[in-house]
Amino acid sequence: MNKKTNSKIKVLIAMSGGVDSSVAAALLVARGYDVTGAFMVNYDDADMRQDNADRCWTGDYQDALRVAAKLGIPLLRWDFIKDYKKTVLDYMYKEYRLGRTPNPDVLCNKFVKFGAWLDKAKKLGFDKIATGHYARIGESKAYAVRGSKKTILPTTYSLLTAADSNKDQTYFLHQLNQDQLPHILFPIGNYTKPQIRKLAKKFGLPNADKEESMGICFVGEVPMKDFLMKEIKSKKGNVVLSTGEIIGEHDGLPFYTIGQRNLGVKTNLNKPLYVVDKKGSTNELVVGYEDDKLLYKKEAEVIDVSWTDSKNGRVSKDVTRHDFVKSKFPLICEVRLRHRQPLQKVRVEEKNKKVIIRFKKPQRAVTPGQFAVFYRNDECLGGGVIK
Repeated sequence: MNKKTNSKIKVLIAMSGGVDSSVAAALLVARGYDVTGAFMVNYDDADMRQDNADRCWTGDYQDALRVAAKLGIPLLRWDFIKDYKKTVLDYMYKEYRLGRTPNPDVLCNKFVKFGAWLDKAKKLGFDKIATGHYARIGESKAYAVRGSKKTILPTTYSLLTAADSNKDQTYFLHQLNQDQLPHILFPIGNYTKPQIRKLAKKFGLPNADKEESMGICFVGEVPMKDFLMKEIKSKKGNVVLSTGEIIGEHDGLPFYTIGQRNLGVKTNLNKPLYVVDKKGSTNELVVGYEDDKLLYKKEAEVIDVSWTDSKNGRVSKDVTRHDFVKSKFPLICEVRLRHRQPLQKVRVEEKNKKVIIRFKKPQRAVTPGQFAVFYRNDECLGGGVIK
């Protein structure tokens, strides 16, 4: 670590008011970087809160201000409400209406944090942006030799899993690519959560004991179903067993997800029921028991695949997206179908220009709209949307 060199590097750190991003900021300051904090407002819950009640982000913003003051760095507050609505919320509503279950955190990272926010940081003259994500970035340098001439090739950046496997967040970051990775720092990627807590106290941060937030700001304490019903009309239909037997009524297919339990319906067997399928053509919610064959899949199709070693969907100007993707297959790797799921062995193939993942073991609750993220060793290769 060279503090003198780092002092010339201007870094904009996303500060959410939480412990992770606060420690990330403190580490950057300790390493000598020229640090500025930024608090992003992505959503305003004016239509959901009572009169005179604080906005959903007010408390976190105040915590971020206190941390910035403790560290002696400025804190900017940026409004990305329009960007968030256009690229995340509207997409989320559209996917739910189609009966799929999207992951807004992935889209927020792709389009807002490492999209609009990164672009704005560059325009303001920042060299790097940083966040409190549990992830790491690797660099690979190589050269080509032709006769006696040696040519240094552009550095390739890789997205690596965090030291704390339980906190690893590369699932949500898998859409980053070579246009973004060179400009990003993940200061806490080599630490575990307990170490971060200790560092927060060591740095004397005012939010060192703050509880971890597990929800999404704009949802808060409101159940996702109630939130969605503000934008998506309820269309009731039959709840049926895979045999076709009608056993109840649902509130609308968008409000249910594959593998969901506690559905409010029962059978004579009085065993837990799970969503195993959603039939949009008949507006039927298909349910079954834990051992229902419909709940398990041997393969799945993935669309809109993004690779971390790509550059805006291409390797170079003269290599098409299709040629680039085709060159990767068949791909023997591991996949994660949801955050924190244990990695599963797969073979990824291209068939009739479709990307198909074949699981070594049948997978439970393969959910359309969620992301299938590919890994090899400790590297996140990219991923796509489960169709």
